[in-house]
Amino acid sequence: MFGAMDGLVSNFALIAGMDGGTESGSRFIVLAGLAGLAAGAFSMAAGEYTSVASQRELARAEIEVERREIERHPVDEEYELAETYQAKGLDPDLAEKVAEQLHADPEQALEEHVREELGLDLNDLPSPVTAAASSFICFAAGAFVPLLPYLLGAANVIPALIVSLTALFACGAIVSRVTSRSWWYSGLRQLLLGAAAATLTYFVGTLVGPGVG
Repeated sequence: MFGAMDGLVSNFALIAGMDGGTESGSRFIVLAGLAGLAAGAFSMAAGEYTSVASQRELARAEIEVERREIERHPVDEEYELAETYQAKGLDPDLAEKVAEQLHADPEQALEEHVREELGLDLNDLPSPVTAAASSFICFAAGAFVPLLPYLLGAANVIPALIVSLTALFACGAIVSRVTSRSWWYSGLRQLLLGAAAATLTYFVGTLVGPGVG
């Protein structure tokens, strides 16, 4: 949802700026909108891939450190795991027995240490490809909204304005489902922020556009 809102605001503002600096309905606005969609989506995908890949590599490095610690100091690591269980409320004897049983299998012990100490799941590390694809699709979907009226033959920015503001309000309202804010407050906030971004960019276009030839 946030990726879609990012694409929506970014391309809405870009199109508004182009509309302010060029002839309304010109092919340059469509070209700019398509370029903004593609550039933004690929940028988001590349950034998300790098971010998640780095997180995954860091997680794997920490897991390997924990693996070596279990191999080199099995008794200390077993005692450490038992202490963790005691801190969670298990009786000392039971905590020691559970830790001992888990350490009978090095891989199971590693999985438990990683979960308890690092907060990671060996079988559920984030996928850079999935994250990149998700970011690309969400951004592109949002960026396509303000562009659609022009592709359907709109002669000015008004249809894109109506569609984009409606979509912004809807996105904000949907996000309110996971926050404590009311749907109308969240929707209106997102609408006003997007409108402000587009308005400022529009005026930048009107100021800069006539001098660019």
